[in-house]
Amino acid sequence: MRGEYNGLKALILKENPSAYYIHCFAHQLQLALVAVAQKHPKIETFFTTVHRLVNIVGGSAKWSDLIRENQRLKILESLSVGEISSGRGLNQEITLQRPGDTRWGSHYSCLINLIAMFSTIVDVIEMIATDTTSTETRGDACISLELMLRFEFAFNLYLMKKILGISNELSRTLQTKDQDIVNAMKLVQICKTQLQTMRDDGWDSFLGVICSFGETHMINVPDMDDMFVTVGCSRRETVTNLHHFRVEMFYAVIDMQLQELNDHFSEVNSDLLIYVACLSPSNSFADFDKIKLIRLCQYYPVDFDAANILELDDQLDTIILDMRTSEDFEELQGISNLAQKLIVKNKHEVYPLAYKLVTLTLVLPVATAIVERAFSAMTYVKNRLRNRIGDQWLNDSLIAYIEKDVFDKIENDVIMEHYQSMRIRREQL
Repeated sequence: MRGEYNGLKALILKENPSAYYIHCFAHQLQLALVAVAQKHPKIETFFTTVHRLVNIVGGSAKWSDLIRENQRLKILESLSVGEISSGRGLNQEITLQRPGDTRWGSHYSCLINLIAMFSTIVDVIEMIATDTTSTETRGDACISLELMLRFEFAFNLYLMKKILGISNELSRTLQTKDQDIVNAMKLVQICKTQLQTMRDDGWDSFLGVICSFGETHMINVPDMDDMFVTVGCSRRETVTNLHHFRVEMFYAVIDMQLQELNDHFSEVNSDLLIYVACLSPSNSFADFDKIKLIRLCQYYPVDFDAANILELDDQLDTIILDMRTSEDFEELQGISNLAQKLIVKNKHEVYPLAYKLVTLTLVLPVATAIVERAFSAMTYVKNRLRNRIGDQWLNDSLIAYIEKDVFDKIENDVIMEHYQSMRIRREQL
């Protein structure tokens, strides 16, 4: 489907170059983050080590309880010496959360907890490595402990924590049901700007944090002027530690992340969404912007030629004044409601170009996180035991599963009364 020359998208664009499609932005952000973890070998190795750590300490109730107890004792010790303060909502119990493959926000939470519990996890991993009863995990524990106490692991830990932290607010915004398009696009630009600022001016402060973390947890901080030698590489290819960590890791990972964001959040898609939002009738067309709507027309040259655009320029001023002063358009919330009201009031014949612009925005396919979750929910409803479920039953079951919040508000008595009234029953519920 994604083939550049013969894929479905390419074939459709050959027939109509203006057939735009906006894929789920939440999914695109996930793909941009996953791409860095898969394309950069050091980052891929880092996440493999993190997954191994989670499996070691989280695979046994014994070790999970030991982590919680050790963390509790360390918090009490820090409180007694005044290193941390107590208060409502502070020092809550945390665990090393298992990251999910489809939610990269969980990776961010995992890295945050790993930093907060680093010394505790090191102590527990040491116990597992020396525990004679843990024959199946001692080898993994020894390898993980050696990797954890390297400067490169701490460097990658803070680097990915920082990158995922910059994109965390954007990730949460894109996954909400009531998605503000303009705000989401603004967060995309903010995310790119923060990454660029971090690349240009953030190296010194970032390295200072890593060195402080290394001193706290007795991790050997290498001299940046010494030569860095990678296992398996020729000695002739060695570079200094400064070049490796600054250029090959810090700059390379950030540049790769910026490139992935630019590829997945293209300027055309971002502009289309922002321009479409200008047609929203909410709050008396508060987001109306004629200049942006004229630019939207330029994306559809077959439907709007130069003469049409000049005519629409004048028509938009008239129609927006007409709708703002009419009571019939006061309570409208969506563009689809606007299109229906234009037909009911015969405004589509009075303002044909404006109505054509509205219809073009309605046929613009925009996938959201809600659509992605609906397909994910289908795997739970239509499983192996119910693989012959009918369409109507499947639709009803999916609605009940997806809209749990709505159905939780319905009283059981109402459900039983409706069920009883569907047909005559032998017994009353």
